[in-house]
Amino acid sequence: MRREPLPEGPLCEDRPVDELRPDDPSRIGPYRLLARLGAGGMGEVYLARSAGGRTLAVKLVRSELASEPEFRRRFAQEIASARRVGGEWTAPVLDADTEAESPWVATGYVPGPSLHEVIAERPEPLPERSVRILGNRLARALTAIHEAGLVHRDLKPANILVTIDGPRVIDFGIARALDAVTADGKLTRTGAVIGSPGYMSPEQVRGEPLTAASDVFSLGSVLAFAATRRQPFSSSDSGMHAVMYRIAQEPPNLSGLPEGLSELVRDCLAKDPAARPSPAQLVERTAADAADADTVPWLPAGLTAELGRRAARLLDSEAPATRAVPHRRPGRRRCRRCR
Repeated sequence: MRREPLPEGPLCEDRPVDELRPDDPSRIGPYRLLARLGAGGMGEVYLARSAGGRTLAVKLVRSELASEPEFRRRFAQEIASARRVGGEWTAPVLDADTEAESPWVATGYVPGPSLHEVIAERPEPLPERSVRILGNRLARALTAIHEAGLVHRDLKPANILVTIDGPRVIDFGIARALDAVTADGKLTRTGAVIGSPGYMSPEQVRGEPLTAASDVFSLGSVLAFAATRRQPFSSSDSGMHAVMYRIAQEPPNLSGLPEGLSELVRDCLAKDPAARPSPAQLVERTAADAADADTVPWLPAGLTAELGRRAARLLDSEAPATRAVPHRRPGRRRCRRCR
């Protein structure tokens, strides 16, 4: 099968761990840093270990964001809610210091690649059963997030980590804090659009208030991507504005989507938020597929084996050779994908 080019996406947090740089801190809060996991729109991400030996991912906020009082206020509010999120299909928020000179948040470390990376490395999409189980687990994760009073706002393949036993949703409780600022750290204007264009909802494109139904639309786009290796409103040469117009005005391109997934995905991608199923309804509609996922691997055999090998490599790399590094304020370097 010919391998289709995939749309560009922020893969920074999904790349293998890297050594600490000379200007990286040696500790953040009570956690000793082991390596770099990457960088994103909010700041640097590190692999870290607690005094008790637990491995975590610690995200350190960029200094230009930390200097904005409105960002700090929203960050503190959203992290407080995110720490209440339960459920086994999310990466839990374990600790945070929103009052530090450079605020940070620590989450459970998930030793797996992102869904974007998984699909990019395969010559074919995930099979229908795997996509339906993916939908079930992501709907459960959204249920837990919404019950904590949050809307994720940026559900996309790069924010879904894949493990042998199921997916994990990350970065909930962060996107709304970023609503307060633009990429250069200035306050946004009312109606500014925040999110990843290929996975936004129509109401998000229009800058309208968001509800849980917005996350369901994003979920539909994620499932379409997993099942076809294409975003339903984008192509390899689509500009951001063209994608956003299609999301708001045009039907999705679902060619190649298995017939058994068509109704589920189309319902999630309804333009009217009130017409979309709730996460609880999605859980019910996919329950039969997920019933044996605890005993029968949810992913194809080859991918399951590769995830096992990858997890072993990541765990082996959790304790790289340490070296003395000065405790300086982290720099503002960001990878080209995240600028």
